[in-house]
Amino acid sequence: MRLRGYQQQTIDDLRNAYRAGSHAPLLCLPTGGGKTIIFSVIANSAAVRGKQVLILVHRRELLHQASRKLTDIGLDHGLIAAGTPASDHPVRIASVQTLVRRLPTMDWQPSLIIIDEAHHASAGSWAAILDKWPDAFRLGVTATPCRLDGRGLGTAFDHLVLGPSVSDLISAGFLSPARIYAPPVVADLTGLRRRAGDYAADQAATAMDRPTVTGDAIAHYQRLAPGQRAIAFCCSIDHASHVAASFNAAGIPAATLLGNTTDRDAVVAAFDAGSVQILVTVDVVSEGFDIPAASCAILLRPTQSLGLYLQQVGRVLRPAPGKAAAIVLDHVGNVHRHGFPDDLREWSLTDGARRATGTAAPSVRTCPECFAAFKPAPICPACGAACAPIKSRKIQQLAGELAELRREAVRQRIEERTASRREQGKARTLPQLLALAKERGYSPGWAYRIYHARTG
Repeated sequence: MRLRGYQQQTIDDLRNAYRAGSHAPLLCLPTGGGKTIIFSVIANSAAVRGKQVLILVHRRELLHQASRKLTDIGLDHGLIAAGTPASDHPVRIASVQTLVRRLPTMDWQPSLIIIDEAHHASAGSWAAILDKWPDAFRLGVTATPCRLDGRGLGTAFDHLVLGPSVSDLISAGFLSPARIYAPPVVADLTGLRRRAGDYAADQAATAMDRPTVTGDAIAHYQRLAPGQRAIAFCCSIDHASHVAASFNAAGIPAATLLGNTTDRDAVVAAFDAGSVQILVTVDVVSEGFDIPAASCAILLRPTQSLGLYLQQVGRVLRPAPGKAAAIVLDHVGNVHRHGFPDDLREWSLTDGARRATGTAAPSVRTCPECFAAFKPAPICPACGAACAPIKSRKIQQLAGELAELRREAVRQRIEERTASRREQGKARTLPQLLALAKERGYSPGWAYRIYHARTG
């Protein structure tokens, strides 16, 4: 298999990390950057040296995708998944859900464990598998090394290896640039409850599953991305079903791809072939879905999760013949919450790093003519319309006294917040979280939300 220059450099960086004493490096590489190719080459290298390799995935699509890549490089391997016979291959790809059930009877000893979509690695089932083989070397790969609950990945990995950024890969032609539109008809999310740090799915679905919002999504798709294959991200199964039905009623072939879809492979094949134009999903397509022909993302699910947002938008950034740019129709304001896909982000393995450490989403302007979202500029880069000048804020003088801001007091407040986050990160079990909630005067529901977010 021929590697791109940056992919070979990334492999060299990982090898250097191991030589420097890392036992468990985590590779951060944008969606579409070739993570599966990189870990397949590493697995092959280990197998040639007589090592046993376990590759962990959490969805059947990811399992088949990894299997295809290993087959492409001629690496014989086995599968650990429901409905497949037991394997004695030195390289095995395992479904996390299946493997965790077989752990008590598993006497195999892998030398290297590769964790795909490794931002899940601190969750319950993953942690149980890693605890089974504590002496095995690890390699984690992910596009988004962050969790919504703020829990860092430093418990599972000891060194962060950064590949090129989204901006770098776009500049080099390995990813497509994105044009983001934020249409004016959106649901009112005021007062929406949150669960485990994100919007409650049922309430978000109620807000988004309205004829005005869905109709606006169809109208803007027809105007801005007609005929393109699009992935619509919804809040719930019912919401997805209604959106698919509305697209079909408008004469645009659509199908749902959900956790309970029995003919997933047939649906994906129809989308790949173009007979299905709109693929409507909830969570199934957010990670590991590799169809470069998908060129439009329709965001109908608001989220506080930077990782989920980047995973969703990343599904349409892969280049393909005829794709000048990916189109993102953001009906929920996610770009205003999290910024643009190619913004530089400083990732970290530490607790509390929910988004890029020390960074916030940049200002985003929306063109009043075409509704394109862009970084502040006087001219819309999509349609060329002149935008109202950015008004400078006037300083209003009020009578009053200024108190000196003492450095020690500021430092103390920062240290108190940091200690609070660390204390939360150290509370691993539900009883520990409940005890912490009682100590802080929180309701027990806080502890349950944090615990379910970590183990989900």
